[in-house]
Amino acid sequence: MKAVLYCRVSTAKEAQVSSLKRQRSELMMMAEHQSFEVADCIEEQASGYDIEREGIFRLLNHFSSGKADVLIIQDETRLGRGNTKIALFHQLQKLGVRIYSLSHEGELQLSESDSMVLQIVGIVEEYQRKIHNMKIRRGMKKAVEKGYDPSKNLSNQHLAPGRERVDFPVEEVVRLRNNKLTFNEIAATLRGLGYDVSKATVHRRYQEFVTLEKQQKNR
Repeated sequence: MKAVLYCRVSTAKEAQVSSLKRQRSELMMMAEHQSFEVADCIEEQASGYDIEREGIFRLLNHFSSGKADVLIIQDETRLGRGNTKIALFHQLQKLGVRIYSLSHEGELQLSESDSMVLQIVGIVEEYQRKIHNMKIRRGMKKAVEKGYDPSKNLSNQHLAPGRERVDFPVEEVVRLRNNKLTFNEIAATLRGLGYDVSKATVHRRYQEFVTLEKQQKNR
């Protein structure tokens, strides 16, 4: 199995930098002890409350692309703190990542409270997804009743008949597009969050959304 080692300290103080080196050394030893192949060792100086960390994006990309299977950390606070920790645990759980920690001397065991919060988050997310899909289906049904033909807006559809549509948050695509990100950057962001999508798929779904919005405004 391939592992990603993640080391983090919050400041650039000398003692913290020494801690970073020590973390790396100890994580390498654990990987060797568990017979894991090290795919990458990520080191960064950032607050655990900050989710927008370059190291985190790099870490998630390894797992979403299937380049690694296991994450090794010193303890759960190195990955994140507060809501950031829960959000990252949730994402890693969705990706099927096994987490090992030095503090547990093996596979990480979440506390009862963290496990309960993750269960609640999972349930809420599932219902949000269902509601979102219901709204899309309802809007599409109304648009079709008004004469909208979605097949006319899908370029190269004949090249992939019967292909299952990838489920990902289109509203996030719209938000990122409004922030001037390119479709390539948006696709990379979504892959980092666990959605296996291409630039072409993101662009096509965005165009569908825009067309549907226009149809609904012209009703």
